[in-house]
Amino acid sequence: MHELSITQNIVALACEHSGQRRVHAVHLQIGALSGVDVAAVRFCYDLCTEGTVAAGSRLEIEEIAGSARCQDCAKTVPLSEPIALCPCERRAPLVRLTGGELLVTAMEVEDV
Repeated sequence: MHELSITQNIVALACEHSGQRRVHAVHLQIGALSGVDVAAVRFCYDLCTEGTVAAGSRLEIEEIAGSARCQDCAKTVPLSEPIALCPCERRAPLVRLTGGELLVTAMEVEDV
């Protein structure tokens, strides 16, 4: 389960950037095509924050749907698989626009 190591890294990053202030929340974006199981990250989060300045903090996850643009017709289409062809008559390859995200977008920390 690589989500455990991913979550450990997220918590380490939050703790490092908190300046030793208590972390109240960590905000993430996780793309549907990132290969990261959101439920597993949620499960691991409380375990990984134990004994840190992030203990008891909230984990806010925004799930980002996959989308892509056709290289021929320029239409933007939903993307549910990492590799796909446009449904247009040319069946051209798609260029992924969204869905691969794994980002810490914000943190809420205790005021000084």
